[in-house]
Amino acid sequence: MVDHGMPCVRRKAGVLRVIVGLHHPLQHFRGKAITALRKAGIIVDVLGEDTVGDRAQEALEACQYVNIPLLYTATHQLPFSVLKYAMTLDGKIATSTGHSSWVSSKLSRQRVLETRGRSNAVIVGGNTVRRDDPRLTARQENCHSPVRIVMSRGLDLPEEANLWDVSITPTIVMTQRGARNDLQKKLASKGVEIVEFDFLTPRDVMNYCYDCGFLSVLWECGGTLSAPAISAGVIHKVMAFVAPKIIGGVRAPSPVGELGFLEMTQALKLSNVSYEQVGPDLLISGYLYPIPGMQVDAPMWEEAPYVTGSNDEKSVIYFHKTWGFFGAFSTFSPHPVSMENDGKRISWHSVEHYYQAQKFNGVKDRMAEKFAKDIQAADCPEKAAWLGKNFARQHPDLLQPDWQQRRTGIMYEALAKKFSLYPDLRNLLLSTNSRLLVNSSPFDVYWGCGRNGMGLNQLGKLLMKLRAEFEAVEIVKLHKSSIPKYSG
Repeated sequence: MVDHGMPCVRRKAGVLRVIVGLHHPLQHFRGKAITALRKAGIIVDVLGEDTVGDRAQEALEACQYVNIPLLYTATHQLPFSVLKYAMTLDGKIATSTGHSSWVSSKLSRQRVLETRGRSNAVIVGGNTVRRDDPRLTARQENCHSPVRIVMSRGLDLPEEANLWDVSITPTIVMTQRGARNDLQKKLASKGVEIVEFDFLTPRDVMNYCYDCGFLSVLWECGGTLSAPAISAGVIHKVMAFVAPKIIGGVRAPSPVGELGFLEMTQALKLSNVSYEQVGPDLLISGYLYPIPGMQVDAPMWEEAPYVTGSNDEKSVIYFHKTWGFFGAFSTFSPHPVSMENDGKRISWHSVEHYYQAQKFNGVKDRMAEKFAKDIQAADCPEKAAWLGKNFARQHPDLLQPDWQQRRTGIMYEALAKKFSLYPDLRNLLLSTNSRLLVNSSPFDVYWGCGRNGMGLNQLGKLLMKLRAEFEAVEIVKLHKSSIPKYSG
């Protein structure tokens, strides 16, 4: 396990010993789970500290590989990014005409689908959309499909493409401000999200993905986009499927475009290189940046919970990502809540699950009922949020008729339940005293502060209201305990 101090460390009958593979890379989680387990009387051994030797070292390295996305994200404050490509033995990813189906074998393509299923997002450029018209889904039933991201500065994209079908998973088109406003409107009408930048770069896209809370991103682009991504330092790992084929062609594209290198001494060298036979192909994998170590003296990133003010009374607490110091304030935090619906008590995986499902609750329509059930069954809050927003966009007629007026009250009820069920969360909220709470989500102008800081911050306001109510209760308790009892 990874030491993270979350509710899952609560003692289970019969557990006598726990072996911890890694300390959590975030300082505000580090050590808490170990302390809680040891206080419960459970023996805890940490690999490399309490447990040493060759087998312990092998287990430690295995834990590092399993947790690589988290380690890279915590160290670089960017999602762990993998560049994947398939090429022939002579280094071509397509013929001189652009035909590329298929360079690699079916087994290699299956491996790619599995990698997609473990990624939060997959990125391609405009050339890939125009040439291949990909779907970029995991293509497996009940399997996670990543968010699809298309980078195109000039928005030279077709009006019809498989990626514009967002019924399975979202698509985000990232472009430069003002590019083809007519196409932007058409894509937005299909449910495609448009994000504009003053100047689009791979670094900007990765910063955006980091703000979204993504841990792992897969780049399936061609050489025109992979080269600037590598130059920007946002590619951490390379997966190259080499097929035993030769196609030749001076103009046939290669997997990486111009990097500006003039001598072989400038070549980028991979570390931790591995070789694997996948059917007839050879998979070569390696890292452009060292795998972050977990030694005590390794640099650890601590997400700053405060923006300092002139004093504690005036300071501001920002929260957004669930792994942040105040991540429990997010509606996406993994704290189940039990809420009453139509006289029945129903358990929800998170506040976000409950909130999104309420958009359709009580609507006498089979499709609305199905929407609510699908949201409840979503395997993560992010999926629940996407389903709720997508259903609402596609079928606004199935929303509760007074949803806009009721949504704030519904959210408050769920928050009150969550912070009442978990004493540690309530104490965390009370510890903020009179500080201003701000949901720093750049993507939500109602519940958050939005990208330009002009959002309504309704979530922060509800939490401050809830904090005031808890404080009032604490004052009453304190007052009652201080009243002297009659002893006559």
